Amino acid sequence: MIWSRLRKMAISLPAALLAVVLLVGINETGYMRSHDAVGDLARSHATRTALDRLLQNMLNAETGLRGYLLTGDDRYLQPYNEAVATINSNLDELRQTYRQLPQDQADFAQLSQQIARKLSELDLSLNLRRQNNDDAWKFVLSTDVGKDNMDAIRTIAARMVERSAQQAQGSTQEILHSLMLSRIGIATVAVIGLLAFYMYLRQTNALQEANEREQEVLARERDRLEQQVRERTASLSELANHLQQVREDERAHLARELHDELGALLTAAKLDVARLKSRIDMQVPEHAERIQHLTETLNNGIALKRRIIENLRPSSLSNLGLTASLEILTRDFAQSGNLQVETSLEEVPLSDAAQLTVYRLVQESLTNIGKYANARKVLVCVHNHPNHVSVQVRDDGAGFDTTRIRADAHGLLGMRHRVEAAGGRLTVSSTPGEGTLVSATLPHRIA
Repeated sequence: MIWSRLRKMAISLPAALLAVVLLVGINETGYMRSHDAVGDLARSHATRTALDRLLQNMLNAETGLRGYLLTGDDRYLQPYNEAVATINSNLDELRQTYRQLPQDQADFAQLSQQIARKLSELDLSLNLRRQNNDDAWKFVLSTDVGKDNMDAIRTIAARMVERSAQQAQGSTQEILHSLMLSRIGIATVAVIGLLAFYMYLRQTNALQEANEREQEVLARERDRLEQQVRERTASLSELANHLQQVREDERAHLARELHDELGALLTAAKLDVARLKSRIDMQVPEHAERIQHLTETLNNGIALKRRIIENLRPSSLSNLGLTASLEILTRDFAQSGNLQVETSLEEVPLSDAAQLTVYRLVQESLTNIGKYANARKVLVCVHNHPNHVSVQVRDDGAGFDTTRIRADAHGLLGMRHRVEAAGGRLTVSSTPGEGTLVSATLPHRIA
């Protein structure tokens, strides 16, 4: 297959390269020819414009001088002087243009001679008028010398304009020829390109079909694996929820056993101590000391039993509600850890299971703060929002890098799973030296 593909590419690739080379060559040739033609057009236009300005200035000079001759008013000399001054610059401009056009230099030389004669005639009339030689300037004015000079200037200029127009027409034809060449070239390249593209399609059709079959196989395999992953994920999630429920049930069972069995034993022992206390001589210091020690030991055991039961299954949660249970939890944590704990607690519409999730989340967070954070202040917030309940536990402790959470951080994983099992979302934000924020959102579930 690979050899066949390479063989087919050896055919289509040179064709594509040939098409590219032809297109570039045609475009470059057309560009250079069009560029030269546009330059010729620009020169022709500039030449015609310069000739028009020259003729206009000659006319202005003649008209201004005629006005002065007839009236003697120096104001008429202003257009004359301006025109004469401009004529020389016009001639210089045309001289630069016709220097590149040897075939027109003879006409330009004649034009320059005629203009010099006309200017000499005008200057002679001006000097005679200033000398008050009226007969002389009137004689010059009455002859046909000025008209002949102007007619000669117009004839030569018209011939030069006509030749410039012919050159412009030739440049236009050159541009049209270049455009036609480009059209033919582009059409040819398009045909070659279509042929190369057709060959490429034929080459790639079989490969595409093979790729599609392979992709179909891979897609089926991927779907099968994804289905297996979803099934196993669902099974694991169900198992985790079951284990979590079993754990809570076991905690509740153990709490009941401690309350019923151990509580009864401790209570009976305390009653026995009370009966012994009434039957022995308490005046004996040794007896009083031992009875007092036994009583304190039983009281500590009963208090320890109560704390263990509360940790296993907080009775305050079912008896007093979530807010009161959290207040008791945070107060006990502040007293045992010698920390400043602030609370901002609101009544929230959550099911019993969700309330237990919030309680365990706060409990586990406080436990971690007491073990690792080395904090001085803790803030616990439970707020009710229109669509969800937010829970936050913030401390000002050492913090940690959240990207380096150990794989054995079961407490954090347990909190995350508990919150997600309740339909919520848990986030942990922390920066070394700046404390930690444990935040969770749970949907409203009124049971």
